[in-house]
Amino acid sequence: MRQHPKFQSMTSDNNSAWVTAADVARAAGVSRSAVSRTFTTGASVSPATRDKVQRAAKALGYQVNILARSMNQSQSNLVGVVVKGFDDPFLQSLLGPITHHLALRSLAPLLMDASEPAKLANSLRHLLQYRVAGVILTSGKPPIELAKQYLRLRIPVAMINRAPDLKGVDVVNSDHFEGGALAARKLLSGGARNLVFLDAPTATFSARRRGEGFTASLAPMAQAGRITWRTVQTGAATYATGFAAAQTLFADPKQRPDGIFCVNDVLACGLVDGTRQLPNLHVPQACQIVGFDDIPMAGLSAFSLTTVHQDVDALARSAVNCLTERMLNPGMPARTLQIPVKLVVRSTSPD
Repeated sequence: MRQHPKFQSMTSDNNSAWVTAADVARAAGVSRSAVSRTFTTGASVSPATRDKVQRAAKALGYQVNILARSMNQSQSNLVGVVVKGFDDPFLQSLLGPITHHLALRSLAPLLMDASEPAKLANSLRHLLQYRVAGVILTSGKPPIELAKQYLRLRIPVAMINRAPDLKGVDVVNSDHFEGGALAARKLLSGGARNLVFLDAPTATFSARRRGEGFTASLAPMAQAGRITWRTVQTGAATYATGFAAAQTLFADPKQRPDGIFCVNDVLACGLVDGTRQLPNLHVPQACQIVGFDDIPMAGLSAFSLTTVHQDVDALARSAVNCLTERMLNPGMPARTLQIPVKLVVRSTSPD
């Protein structure tokens, strides 16, 4: 891209050198503080000055050094985003919207892996070293004392799909209970009478609520003796355990289920593939299968899984809104927001 003549002489002879705020100030003919105010959300700067600075910054290829700025401020533009591993397909689908909605507010994510609970406290302490403006917890239970430390420092904390059990912390959840109920109603309307809730022994808040919604919707017909249902625990909510569960669930002809609700889509996709290894067992004719999350994998033609859709954009937007609102008003009461879910009908259940 051809540079404006005014800015050609301002660039360094060393093309690998970083362009600094001082370079932009010289090119725009303004003070160094004017450059800083231009790139600080909410700072006062005249439209004319802002325009000159932005044009100079674009011509020079200037990027704001967020970490350097944090050295001179009480907090940075970074928001800690704590996830339980980076291989979870649902969490992968959630990170993009979180990053997008943070960027709309001139904030950037700092990712922390909480797949090892014993290291979570240490990871959260690292976030403090970066002077984060807030923290979003997608999984992993934060130590109570550490959470209180954040609250004392007026660092907002938002949690996604977690139990609302921390005072002063905002929580944004999908309506997992209703999602479980949707799955139950779909299986029943398709004619299922011997049902299974395929769960994993993680005992997460989301999984518990899904199971509670599922069983509550089955209760009237079960009490009337019109259906039977049971919960089956797998080793983990993975594709491999779902695949293996097919052999176990259909081993006894007298207990073969005709409707299965899986706690998540990864488990359900494994189960779908597992049923293909069994003779004379066709989905959904012999057994309907419903998952939860609506990850991209569920929509592939190889699975075409009926599932409960979580609105990841709404979850991310609401969590980021909670953070930014608490930045402006740290003492406001904690909120628990519930995001609606919907059933997505595909080939593993009747239309």
